[in-house]
Amino acid sequence: MRVRHPDHPDWGTGQVQSNIGGKVTVNFPDAGKVVIDGTRIGLLPVFDDG
Repeated sequence: MRVRHPDHPDWGTGQVQSNIGGKVTVNFPDAGKVVIDGTRIGLLPVFDDG
């Protein structure tokens, strides 16, 4: 799944690598691999990057 971080749009569109126990690992093109607490941050799904 592709997502954006609502507080960091400059990170670009990231790809979710895993979601284990609410800890979501996302690989962002401009921030690298980031682990996000999915219970605190609502990632925004991206359906069309164009």
